[in-house]
This record gives sequence, structure tokens and C-alpha cells, in this order.
Amino acid sequence: MDRLVNTVRPYAWGSVTAIPELLGREATGEPQAELWMGAHPGSPSRVDRGQGLRSLAALIAANPQAELGAAGVAKFGPELPFLLKVLAAGTPLSIQAHPDLAQARAGFAEEEARGVPVDAPHRNYRDANHKPELICALGDFEGLCGFRAPVETADLLQSLGVASLAPLIELLRTKPEAEALSQALATILTMTGDGASATVAEVAAAVERAAETEPGGQFAGYTYAAREFPGDTGLLAALLLNYVHLRSGEALYLGAGVPHAYLRGLGIEILANSDNVLRGGLTPKHVDVPELLRVVIFRSGKPEVLRPVADADGEELYPVPIDEFRLSRFALGTTDRRVAGLAPQILLCTEGTARLTAADGSTLILARGESAFLPATGTGTVLSGPGATVFRATVTL
Repeated sequence: MDRLVNTVRPYAWGSVTAIPELLGREATGEPQAELWMGAHPGSPSRVDRGQGLRSLAALIAANPQAELGAAGVAKFGPELPFLLKVLAAGTPLSIQAHPDLAQARAGFAEEEARGVPVDAPHRNYRDANHKPELICALGDFEGLCGFRAPVETADLLQSLGVASLAPLIELLRTKPEAEALSQALATILTMTGDGASATVAEVAAAVERAAETEPGGQFAGYTYAAREFPGDTGLLAALLLNYVHLRSGEALYLGAGVPHAYLRGLGIEILANSDNVLRGGLTPKHVDVPELLRVVIFRSGKPEVLRPVADADGEELYPVPIDEFRLSRFALGTTDRRVAGLAPQILLCTEGTARLTAADGSTLILARGESAFLPATGTGTVLSGPGATVFRATVTL
């Protein structure tokens, strides 16, 4: 068992207080957006095995089978296949989508062949992996996820009373679904000039009025985007998407090609070990409209809110359709819980104090916000600590 020393990413959209409060630290006054736990080369966790702090990524690379297990290496290769984060959104994140595995591999190879530096601001593909993800709310969490049915979006836009939206509304009402959604998004993301600015300003004002008339109604979530990104056509793109309000413990799974944006709140995010993002607005970062339109799946549907399913051992699992990551949690009481050790895993304590006891009797105490890496040793670990909540990130073998 290794206590993890993790890096906080200070993106501009991050909350100033949420991650420091979780970690029991003083806020610095600067945004703290993501706490990374894992072996992604961008910000790998560090561990101390008696020789000072070393990168978890380097330790895994030195002996993959000892850290990940023979079965894990055979199935996923010699790298930890997931990345665990605490995500703290103080303001909206960009509207974005992630590529599937074939798209990521092709995009990465193409940019490599062109000699685009991997850390270049205009680079789309920073690795050759896909990035399915799961977000689990710690408290109230708001976001946008997937396309709303085109006719429903047409009704929503009609209610704003903005005359310049008429062509967009007509398109959404009359075209087949995939064509309506793709043409609407392309139209919005390529709007330029004074006319575009005037439309966005009118829509922002109308959204604010609607939200004031019906506090907590369907426009409430979109006001964050209107306020934080004045003049950004991403507001119009946001209105194509479903607004979702998660309660504590609820989650969303986001597969390849699903457009989404997190608006505000604190959550646990687990994803395939990738940093590939195609953005479409509400951001000062690089936006590649043609590539985003190539990656996005133009299909509408209501987001499925996931709730954990408990087994007989008290492990509450969030089911997902992939094997690269598996997220569950334990709400510990007076009964100890045992986790198997056949696969690599990260344990994160989000409430109370948890005790980890290995098969050899060694222990590790995790306070709120602390985490540990458990190599795939084949032996189990016992969790205890009445009142503690522990999230478990691992893989499905």
C-alpha cells in the first residue's frame, strides 16, 4: 500500500475553495480545478517506498507485472489504464467531446507526423487513447450532457423570443434528427461578425430574464454560461444540450462523441488514461470546429443518471460498459470490508477516517481527501472506519 502525493491542476474554471476544503488546507485564493490520482504522464502521483518520492508512472514502467498484475498487463498493456480525479468546477468548463479509440489513434498519429508539439496549445490529440469518463457528484453537481431532441430545443429557443434564431429553429423542426443537430451545431460554431454578437447578446439577456421568472427552471443552468462567457457562441451550443442536476452520490457516464460541459460542483471523475479533448465553445482554449464535428455523435436522448448498486459485501458499484475503469464506494460502518487484490486500485477517502490493513498486518490511515495505491499483489486489503466513505477505482479483468 502506498500513500499517494497528488498534484492539483489550477485551471481557470476551478473552485477556489472546494479542493482545499476536501484536503483540509487553507485556500490560496487561486482556482484549484482537478486533483489527479494515477500515472498519467501529465501529472503522475508520487509515492515513497523508502527512497524518497518517486513517480508512480516510473515505478509501474520499471516493473509493470508487479504493480499491475500479469492479467492486467495482458489485458490493458504495461500502463495503469485509468486516471482518477477530484474535479471542482467553480465556473463552466468548455463544451467538449472525446474521440473513440480509432479516432484518437488516427488523430495522434496525424499530428505526430506533422510535427505538432505534444504540448502545443493548438494540439487536439495529446495521446493515442480514448477518454470515456464517469462523473460522480459529491454534493449538488450541475452539467450539460448530450443533445436534447431537436423539436424540444426548437420549442426552448422559440420561448426566448429572439427573432434572429428563426432559421435555427426552422432547421431543428424540419430536418431529420442527425442532420438537424449537425447543421445546428455547425451553424452556431461558425457564426461570426456583428450579427453573431448581437444574437448571442440577445439570447443571453433572454436566458437571464427566463431564469429570473422561473428560478430553478429549465434555463437556470444556462445562466452560468451566459454570465461567465459573454459574447461566446458556445452559449447557443449549450442550449442544444440537456441540463442535468446530480445529487450527491449520483453519476453520469459519458462515452465517446457525447457533447457535454460541467457547470459547477464537486465530483469524483474517473476516465481512461487520456487527455484528449475536442472543444466547441465556452473556453479561451483552442477550438477546432471541423474536428469536433467529425467526433461528435449526433443523436439525442435523455442522460441516464446512475445510482450505485450494492452487493452483499457492501460495495456500491457504478456500472459502466467498459473495462478500463471501475468505480465503487464503501460507506463504512461497524463491519469491516475487504477488497480483493487481483487488480491495481486507488482508494480515496472522501469522508471520515479510513484504515487500510494489508494481509501482512501493515496499516495505512487515510484522512479525508487522502488516497492510496494498491498494487495487484493478489492479496486482499481490509477497510475499516465507522462513518468513513471510501471510493475504489480499479479495472474489470
